[in-house]
Amino acid sequence: MGAAPDDQTSREFLAGVHVGDLYSVTVAEITRSHGVAVTLDGFSARPLGIVWPADVSWRRNVAAAVTIGQRITAEVLAVDLDEGRVRLAMTATENPELWAFLTSRHRGEVLSGKVAAIERFGVFVSLDDGPDHPVFPGVGFITIPELSWRRIDAVSDVVRVGQHISCEFLQFDDWNGEARLSLKAMRPDPFAAFIEGTAVGQTLHGQVTKVVPFGVFVEVADGVEGLVHLRELTRMPVEPPENVLQVGDEVTVVVTEIDRERRRLALSRRHVSPDFR
Repeated sequence: MGAAPDDQTSREFLAGVHVGDLYSVTVAEITRSHGVAVTLDGFSARPLGIVWPADVSWRRNVAAAVTIGQRITAEVLAVDLDEGRVRLAMTATENPELWAFLTSRHRGEVLSGKVAAIERFGVFVSLDDGPDHPVFPGVGFITIPELSWRRIDAVSDVVRVGQHISCEFLQFDDWNGEARLSLKAMRPDPFAAFIEGTAVGQTLHGQVTKVVPFGVFVEVADGVEGLVHLRELTRMPVEPPENVLQVGDEVTVVVTEIDRERRRLALSRRHVSPDFR
């Protein structure tokens, strides 16, 4: 059974559409969940294009960004010939300088800038060679885990507003229009250096840094922590772990597992001595 005439025509039209093309389109429908349906110039029979909510505007207010019948320019992100649909992004043309800057970055590239703002969820960085962001204090952003290899109590322990820093580029966050950065990538990984001289069965000394329901974390070297699971705290069952150890306690532990891939160190306190209770 052959394809419907409209389907065949749309496929022929879409065969000439390529990722990266800029298209003039007309807004046909706006929905909160699916985004904006658009008709592409050259094919007015029905909407072939879709702009997902995240691709409409980095300002997030889809209803305020477009109106039915509005003419806009958008960049093609993907073409699905089977579904007869094109995914487009208005964010590419809303802030062309920012889009061009972010899409031209490469993982591992070093970017420098000043800390523009510190939030509980991370750090905004105003990049030296980057454009301004339409919403946020800076185009660069560092999540809390990417600030330091070590456990930190406060972001201000690592950086301060106005400080000039260099970071490694991780990825283009097209949801927020950000350059995701890593500050810790600019420093040696203490875990990698530590495990080169450490083996399973080795006895270590450390300090309890955190107590959680399933065990305790022990810092056994500068910037290197391992987990003593609840079952490895004592030979006799114990719960909760606060009944055995507190933050700041000095302990002796044995290495039971080293996971290089996930950077995890498993420790045991009950295997330190045969007569340990």
